[in-house]
Amino acid sequence: MIINPQSIKQRWYRLLPVAFITYSLAYLDRANFGFAAAGGMTEDLEITPAVTSLLSSLFFLGYFFFQIPGAHYAAQKSAKRLIFWSLILWGTFATATGMVNDVNYLIAIRFMLGVVESAVMPAMLILLSNWFTRAERSRANTILILGNPVTVLWMSVASGYLIDGLGWRWMFIIQGLPAVVWAFFWWKLVDEKPATAQWLTDDEKQSLANAFDSEQQGIKKVTNYLQAFGSRIVIVLSLQFLLWNVGVYGFVMWLPTIIKSVPTIDIVATGWLAAVPYLFAIVGMLITSFFADRSRSRTHYVWPFLVIGAIAFYVSYVLGSSHFWLSYACLIIAGAAMYIPYGPFFALVTELLPRNVSGGAIGLINSMGALGSFGGAYLVGLLHSWMGHFGGAYLFMSSCLLAAALLTLLLYKDKNKLPIKE
Repeated sequence: MIINPQSIKQRWYRLLPVAFITYSLAYLDRANFGFAAAGGMTEDLEITPAVTSLLSSLFFLGYFFFQIPGAHYAAQKSAKRLIFWSLILWGTFATATGMVNDVNYLIAIRFMLGVVESAVMPAMLILLSNWFTRAERSRANTILILGNPVTVLWMSVASGYLIDGLGWRWMFIIQGLPAVVWAFFWWKLVDEKPATAQWLTDDEKQSLANAFDSEQQGIKKVTNYLQAFGSRIVIVLSLQFLLWNVGVYGFVMWLPTIIKSVPTIDIVATGWLAAVPYLFAIVGMLITSFFADRSRSRTHYVWPFLVIGAIAFYVSYVLGSSHFWLSYACLIIAGAAMYIPYGPFFALVTELLPRNVSGGAIGLINSMGALGSFGGAYLVGLLHSWMGHFGGAYLFMSSCLLAAALLTLLLYKDKNKLPIKE
């Protein structure tokens, strides 16, 4: 019996809620550090502004080094097993962050936290590519990545109250332990591939297998990782994602400090105000992923939003600190615009590369994004420390987003898909 793969609806409610929760837990501990820094941790541990910038960014340095090995293991062995152990380890390290009294231990923990979380994003994307066809992939990826802004939204509010009521240490402990518990739910609820899922019929499994085989036939063969990594598309996407993430994580890690720098705003109000950009990001991501899948074109759903983000940061720079609320409105626009294109962007990679190398390519692209995240988190803090305000940081993030948009335009010549060029 011939079955349309898109009619197999169980995949959406069996897999995506679990993936969403898992990625949400991963995002907690990389974003709540900014609230701890604004909420008393730097004073308690006597951390200088330069070291605070380093600590904010160290996570991404660990994240950078282990992307490709993790992605390769997920693609060739088991994404499910890799994420299970990652959940346990990152929950342990995140909880330990609230127990340290020595900055050197904190440095080690932040680095190791990045290491154990490094494979989660590429492993998740590989797992979803085993379950969702090209016509569905942008929406599936978006639901996964929504765990990022949704988490920052509620975490911003919750962290403000937790720090106000219990202190920054208990914030880390309360937000770290759930990952360890969730690991066992993950193991029970997720199937690696359709072929191992008992809740699918044989006809449904075969239908999905045929659909994925058909999609691979339209992709030019790439024999190994070296050939894939040297291809024009992987190089440009890696550079583009690096520059993009400079803006994203310069924003995510330092937004609480930007808001808290206003004398009349306390830590609870900071939490509420920091949540607003992510509310707009969620709405924009859902709408954009729908139209990106319907049009089957990813090209026009990435670069315009990066340009909007660049303009918003530049206007914040022009306004300066004397017009905080207007500048804050621009930051809302910039934050939302940077998140909106994630779903279409990651759908591109699995559609343009054959399965034998897509895992490593995702790892490389995401590792370069992590390097950009490190640069964004560190350099934004450093610029603030040198200049005494965030004006230079806004201009820096604006320039990086504009460069990322130009790279996107350079690459996306065909509005439907691009071939690999050796």
